[in-house]
Amino acid sequence: MAKDNGHAPQTPPRFSATFTPDVNAEIRRAAATGIYDIRGGGAKRRVPHFDDLVFLGASMSRYPLEGYRERCDTSVVLGTRFAKKPIELKIPITIAGMSFGALSAQAKEALGRGASAAGTSTTTGDGGMTKEERGESKTLVYQYLPSRYGMNPDDLRKADAIEVVVGQGAKPGGGGMLLGQKISDRVAEMRTLPKGIDQRSACRHPDWTGPDDLEIKILELREITGWEKPIYVKVGAARPYFDTTLAVKAGADVVVIDGMQGGTAATQDVFIEHVGIPTLACIREAVHALQDLGMHREVQLIVSGGIRSGADAAKALALGADAVSIGTAAMIALGDNDPKWEAEYQKLGSTAGAYDDWHEGRDPAGISTQDPELSKRLDPVEAGRRLRNYLKVMTLEVQTLARACGKNHVHNLEPEDLAALTMEAAAMAKVPLAGTAWYPGMPGQGF
Repeated sequence: MAKDNGHAPQTPPRFSATFTPDVNAEIRRAAATGIYDIRGGGAKRRVPHFDDLVFLGASMSRYPLEGYRERCDTSVVLGTRFAKKPIELKIPITIAGMSFGALSAQAKEALGRGASAAGTSTTTGDGGMTKEERGESKTLVYQYLPSRYGMNPDDLRKADAIEVVVGQGAKPGGGGMLLGQKISDRVAEMRTLPKGIDQRSACRHPDWTGPDDLEIKILELREITGWEKPIYVKVGAARPYFDTTLAVKAGADVVVIDGMQGGTAATQDVFIEHVGIPTLACIREAVHALQDLGMHREVQLIVSGGIRSGADAAKALALGADAVSIGTAAMIALGDNDPKWEAEYQKLGSTAGAYDDWHEGRDPAGISTQDPELSKRLDPVEAGRRLRNYLKVMTLEVQTLARACGKNHVHNLEPEDLAALTMEAAAMAKVPLAGTAWYPGMPGQGF
């Protein structure tokens, strides 16, 4: 028992729910340095996500499919609207754009190897196309970004599709960063930059300011490539209905919507955590826009931002997407944040699973670095095999869930196959709260 010293009992210490230890630590860091926090990755705050949805498996009103005897197709064709040579993929899971510069050449090669072995595409990212990535990628999407780093018409023609990047989920309205320690001789040459000097990518394209100009740019890209390549338009999730509508009006074959859980190589933490909307909130709005235009399935929709598993992918498809794209998950499959490097993460002031200082170029796993001694730790053949295995498991999970709902193609999944576990998820995904036939904002409610 506490000793009675004759004084009134004191109130025990109580931490503020507003000024949490993390908040206080950031205030002290800002006060000490005068520099905003830069990091990689996506939003770390808890937001409504695919875990807040569940599938309604077949029972009396639906017949499930037998896994070993009845086929469940996973193929997808992207770019059917205008392109002479649409992309045909075996699986609806693609690899998102991650640049050489942000990632090592070995990591880019590994992404190409893994994607090709799984029957899907990978994407260049900012900074141009490397010979390793093109050489190991059966299907390669070339990103056309505001910076124009490394861009040339010959590489556009070598690509299988072109993705015009308007924004990213981690930073809608902002540009990327590549700090000087990652601007090696090769990166500097490809980007026409001075070695070792911090660079900041533009936040908007230099030669157009709106959807009318974008339409002209897309026509220009089609002329350069002989109308062969599908043209994607990628936007960060902010106003998905209007952004999708304008992308389609500008002539896109494919629209890519990237939610706020989507990663980035480096930007301000305040951007990552406070700009954009969750992936779950943007899918139905984008689909609604396509349906209103009579373009759903004619213009394909790819969803990215925090996709981790076959369950996430299946739920995105059920909400109306044609495919999903993964970035952070692909890096983890290659070996990012692996506990085997824990001692080195500790030396960097971090820990396996939380390391996000990708901009510093000191990644022990050899993935987000240009240091030759670190990058050679990553075996692109072995890392590519790991990515292939991961994509295989994701695909099997999608098929398992689709069969459980009685679907012989993953694109036959539909919102009716889902229920929400929270009010927020029900409102965002526009599927009923579990055990009800209702979701917030449902048409006809009168409020």
